[in-house]
Amino acid sequence: MSRDYSNTVSTARDYYNSSDADNFYYSIWGGEDIHIGLYRSGEEPIRTASRRTVEEMVSRIPELGEGHRVLDLGAGYGGAARFLADTYGAEVVALNLSEVENERNRQMSREQGLDHLIEVVDGNFEDVPFEDASFDVVWSQDAILHSGDRDKVVSEVSRVLKPGGHFIFTDPMQADDCPPGVLQPILDRIHLETLGSPGFYRESCAAAGLSEVGFDERTADLVRHYGRVLKETESRENDLEDVSTAEDVSTAEDVTAAKNATTSSYIERMKKGLTHWIEGGKAGHLAWGILHFRKK
Repeated sequence: MSRDYSNTVSTARDYYNSSDADNFYYSIWGGEDIHIGLYRSGEEPIRTASRRTVEEMVSRIPELGEGHRVLDLGAGYGGAARFLADTYGAEVVALNLSEVENERNRQMSREQGLDHLIEVVDGNFEDVPFEDASFDVVWSQDAILHSGDRDKVVSEVSRVLKPGGHFIFTDPMQADDCPPGVLQPILDRIHLETLGSPGFYRESCAAAGLSEVGFDERTADLVRHYGRVLKETESRENDLEDVSTAEDVSTAEDVTAAKNATTSSYIERMKKGLTHWIEGGKAGHLAWGILHFRKK
C-alpha cells in the first residue's frame, strides 16, 4: 500500500523494517517492549526494566478499564498494547510505521489470545487515520522523536482524544539548556535534524489544547538503559553476528541462521550510537521521563 510519509518518517520506517534492526531490537532490546526502562539496579534485565516503564505509565491513569480505547503511537512489537489489553481489558489500536514489527505484533497478540482487543494498523502518527474524539488515551513510548513535524503529531493527538482524555508518553529529548551542536553525533546516527525538549512539548501541547498533568524526569534511566543495552550487545556480539557468508549458505539451517543474524557492521554502528547517547546523558545534554497531559 502506498503512503505519503515525510522523509523523516520514511527513513525511520526503512530502518525498522530492516532485518538488522528487527533482529537486534527483538533479541537485545527487550523483545515485546523496545523502549527505555526504569531500573532498580544497573544489572537488572532490560526486559524487566522496560516493562516497569509501562506499569509506571499506566499507574497514572487510574480510571483505565474495559471499554476504554487507547491509541498507541509507534507501538513497536506491541508489548504495551498487550499489557493494557490483558491487564485492564482496554481496546488498543497499535499504530506503527514498520510492517515488519507489526507482523510480529499481530502474531504475538494472536498467540496470547488478545487479538480481539488489539488492532494493529500500518500507519503514520503525523496523519492518524481515525476520527476526532475517538480515544480515551493516547500513549507513546520513545517514538515521536522520529517525526519531522512533532507539532503535527501533538495536534493529531489532541484531535483524536476525547475531552478529558489522557496523553501520556516518553521520548528521548534534548535538555532545555542543551548547547547548540553538541548532539550532532546522535542526530547524525538516527538521521534527525532535531530532538524535542521538555519545553517544546509543554508549548506544543498547550497550543493544541492539552494541559500538563506532570513530567516525571528520569534522565538517569536513559543513561542506565543505553548502558545496559551496550553491555548486552557486547556480551552477545558473537551470537548476533552473521554466522554465514552468502557463499556459505547451503542448507536450510544456514538460511535460517543467516536470516536471524545481525551484520557486524550494524552492530559496530549500534555500539557507537549507544555510546553517544550515554555520553550525552551523562553530560546533561539529554532529557527523558514520563510526560502526562490531558485534553481540556
